[in-house]
Amino acid sequence: MTINMANEQNKDFNAMLQDGKGMPKVQIITDEKSIEKYGGKRMYFAPPLDYDRVMKTVPIGKVITVGEIREYFAKRNNADFTDPITAGIFVSIAAWASEQRDNDKSPYWRTLKADGELNPKYPGGVKVQKEKLEAEGHTIVKRGRSNIRYYVKDYQNNLYQLCNSL
Repeated sequence: MTINMANEQNKDFNAMLQDGKGMPKVQIITDEKSIEKYGGKRMYFAPPLDYDRVMKTVPIGKVITVGEIREYFAKRNNADFTDPITAGIFVSIAAWASEQRDNDKSPYWRTLKADGELNPKYPGGVKVQKEKLEAEGHTIVKRGRSNIRYYVKDYQNNLYQLCNSL
């Protein structure tokens, strides 16, 4: 399954990666449902380039989830949580920006969605991410009958631990 961003061939994802849009910042939220869901009021917004920097640190044979990256950013920035919407968008931007570069590539395929799920919004979709992960020794499993999704089997055993020195 491939889900493409609109007109990705016409977009400069590296320019998007460099556009911090006033981030990093912490915003205090007041919506009670969100406070309960995320465990606090202090929501952190990381700039796109920070996602790319973290994604570049994941070595061959290891994986990380967007959720792990969000937790890392929240802890480092004295926030209760990192905004999940921009996180998903910025991880995809980092992936597409890497594809547009001739060098200094980011191993974006090692960054997974929740529960070890592959990301259909990456360049080439699940097919390419699956190939790259299998080439690095990971086993990919298919789940579902009608809404088929792909996951890294036992991804928890290969999670990359982010350290505070980044």
